[in-house]
Amino acid sequence: MKIIVDAFGGDNAPVEIIKGCADALDENEGLEIILTGPKDKIEAAASENGIDISRLTIENCDDFLTMEDDPMAIRRRKTSSMAVGLQMLADGKGDAFLSAGNSGALITGATLIVKRIKGVMRPAFSPVMPKSPGMFMLIDGGANVECKPEMLRQFGIMGSVYMERVMKVENPRVGLANVGTEDHKGDSLRHEAFKLLKEAPVDFVGNVEGTQIPFDGCDVVVADGFTGNLILKMYEGAAAAIMGRIKSIYKKSLKNKLAAAMIASDLKALKGEVNSDVYGGAPILGAAKPVFKVHGNATAVTMRYAIALTMNYVNTHVIEEIERTVSQIESKE
Repeated sequence: MKIIVDAFGGDNAPVEIIKGCADALDENEGLEIILTGPKDKIEAAASENGIDISRLTIENCDDFLTMEDDPMAIRRRKTSSMAVGLQMLADGKGDAFLSAGNSGALITGATLIVKRIKGVMRPAFSPVMPKSPGMFMLIDGGANVECKPEMLRQFGIMGSVYMERVMKVENPRVGLANVGTEDHKGDSLRHEAFKLLKEAPVDFVGNVEGTQIPFDGCDVVVADGFTGNLILKMYEGAAAAIMGRIKSIYKKSLKNKLAAAMIASDLKALKGEVNSDVYGGAPILGAAKPVFKVHGNATAVTMRYAIALTMNYVNTHVIEEIERTVSQIESKE
């Protein structure tokens, strides 16, 4: 399998990106990785940090996008590491593309360069996040601020396929993010989406409200991008705040430090459960080929997990299944 990686995407690029890719090669036999970005900078970073890049291929390009660039910069700056990588994927020079860079530009590039799965209205940002117990997918996490009911139905289908095939969740439960659990709750978008999801080939469990999401309300939370991004950012912020408060409590006194030492293994396990590195990032579901958005603050560990998830994404034929299911629905309408 050949995976293309944007070496200059994210806060810790290129060092952590390069290191994570080198580590992934050690763990996965038969894997090839192509890094896109300025070759001289990649080689200098590897040399300064003692990273062996002899097995990594470098596709030299003289530009890269930053987090401050607007989403449409991907169209203007065709020699950037992200644009070059997406074009290589579109041209069949790799099986998947990963970037920890500018989310808006990546969504735009996935749509305009890689194109959409036939029948899919819009690609969606689809992060997988921890709940108690297990994990859930939030779709859309921010790519499409304004949505039609038909788009939300497709989000439910795409999320269900990914969670079943890649994350190994048997018969994923799909819920619609809403202000209450009753069928009549919400605005016209939610009312129409509810009807469509109820008839879709997924295990639709109805509306889910915010308090249910962390407590196993469902396995796929469907939302328009505006609502989804609010859920995503609040969820991440709340988790960080709570973990910070727990840490400060245990540092408060000698008595508390001793108590922390007694449950150190349990605290470590909890930290692991809410560690975003384990989930790597988010697939851009709806793109015609596998595109994966890695966390912007990605470390080498994050990259290893993201590459492993992407390999599973490719091997489980998620895109083909999404296209088949969407096509069946269209043929009935």
